This record gives sequence, structure tokens and C-alpha cells, in this order.
Amino acid sequence: MPPTEQKPLTKTNIAFPGTDSETAQSDIKSLIYVIRNQQVMLDSDLAMLYQVETKRLNEAVKRNISRFPAKFRFQLTKDECENLKSQIATSSSDINNGYGGRRKLPFVFTEQGIAMLSAVLRSDVAIRVSIRIMETFVEMRKYMANTSLLYERLNAMEVRQTNYQLETDERFEKVFEYISEHEESSQKIFFDGQIYDAFSLLVRLIGTADKEITLIDGYVGVETLNLLIKKKSDVPVTIYTQRRTMLSKTDVENFNAQYPTLKIKYTKAFHDRFLILDRMTAYHIGASLKDAGKKCFGINLIQDVSIVKDILQRLELETEK
Repeated sequence: MPPTEQKPLTKTNIAFPGTDSETAQSDIKSLIYVIRNQQVMLDSDLAMLYQVETKRLNEAVKRNISRFPAKFRFQLTKDECENLKSQIATSSSDINNGYGGRRKLPFVFTEQGIAMLSAVLRSDVAIRVSIRIMETFVEMRKYMANTSLLYERLNAMEVRQTNYQLETDERFEKVFEYISEHEESSQKIFFDGQIYDAFSLLVRLIGTADKEITLIDGYVGVETLNLLIKKKSDVPVTIYTQRRTMLSKTDVENFNAQYPTLKIKYTKAFHDRFLILDRMTAYHIGASLKDAGKKCFGINLIQDVSIVKDILQRLELETEK
């Protein structure tokens, strides 16, 4: 695209054949416009470069009109002419009068039309200028192609980033919605038949322990161990139960062979069941873990930390030798 500021187009400020190649090419670039999605040049600008009057250039074209179909040369509409004036930021006389004077709407030439002009004008100047113009068109096509590819890549990156942001926002919304709907309650009750729900909650609680698990349950069995295997691998477990437990020595040995370390201790001091995690968080459980979901029972988080300490202290005093 042309620069936002441009000097009036006159013979004195356009590089003609024989001048520096880079300077000439830069000046030619400033005379190339995009109209109807094509790169074109004004007949008056071409006449200036070819060092002929605009009227004479168009007369030569008319004498050979069969060589200039619409895709080689076309006349601007009034709207296109007005739009072009705003592009090149010059007075209306610069477009309407051009080099050599005119009153009609200007014609523009595509790259193929400019190549044909050199054959029609048949002058050394026309040939040399046409070569420069063709080189400039090629250079501009490369620039526009690279720019277009860059814009496509940037646009694709923007689309991916937008989609990622939308997906991330959606995931966060789902998480926040889930947290809102599943806010942890200090009390939970399970009714007869809710075996999976009860099992899932106990497994989740057991899995939160980082240092140790203490279970007080007078009636433990293999079903209890099936819950405890969900603990973290390096977290030891101590079960306080009654001597008439249904767990055998073999059950404990098999558990420790795969999920160490489990210790069984005995006490008669507790009627209710308690699950203590990391000696800090305790839950009062209304049924033995092995019966979770088989009958109605509740799980309550013990809010008072001093009660947890009292339970642990009582265990030390009431554990059977």
C-alpha cells in the first residue's frame, strides 16, 4: 500500500530510467494501488514514467484496443476515483488532470496491461520503465503474500488463544459450580442402600490423610481393609478394635504385604466409631466401616480440636496390653 503522505506527481520528483535502481523502485511502489482486488497503476502516472502525455498514451491503446481486454485495462468509476483521491492524499486536480491534462475519469492498467504497453509504445524508455515496473510488481506480490501469511498466522494464533480462554473459563465455571453445589458439609447421613455413596465418601476421607490414620471400630472385617487400601502408600494405619474382631492374623499379614503398615490394637473403652486423620481431623461415624451403606447411619465432622486430643489421649490410657 502507498504511504500516507505523498508529494504531487510531477516530472521532477519521479525517478526516471537511469536513476538509482532502489530509488526508482521505491518511487514506482508509491504509484501502485489496489483497486477491485488488483494491483494497478494510473494511466497518468504511466504516462509520466514513459515521458509521454496521458492523452497520447491512451490514443496508442485505442489504436491497439484488441490487446487490452478488461483484465488488462479498465476505467475507474466516480466512486473509485474519489476513493483513490483519499488514498494518495492529493488534490483532485492531481488525479483529474494528471500529466498532460484531462477531463474524463482515468483508466488504470493491471500488470499484464503494463507489459503490453511497452510493446505498443515501442520506445527504449517504455521498455526500460516497463522492466522496472514488472520488477516492482513482483517485489510487491512477495511482500503482500508474506504479509498475508503473517496475518493468517497471527489470526490463527488469536483464534486458538480465544478458544483456549473460552475453554478455560468454561472449565473454571464448571469447577466453581461444582464447588458451590457440593460444598463440604460437617454432617452427612446415608440411608439404607446407599452403599456406593457411603463407600465413596469414606474412601475420599481416607485418601486425604498425609501422615497417619487412626480408626476406632469395635467390629472390623475384610470389608474395612478394602476401604483402607485407598490410603496413600506411605501412610500407616492403626485400628483400635475388640479382641473378638473378625480380622484374622492372615488378613493383617496379607494387607501389610501389599499396603504397609497396618497395626491392630485392642480396647473396650469405645462404643462409637471414630476416624482420625493425621491426629488432627476426626469424624464420628454411626456404623462400622464394614457396614457402610447397609443401614442408615451418619458421619459427622468433629469441630472441636480439643475433643480429638481427648480421644487420642483416652486411647493411650485404655489400650489393652
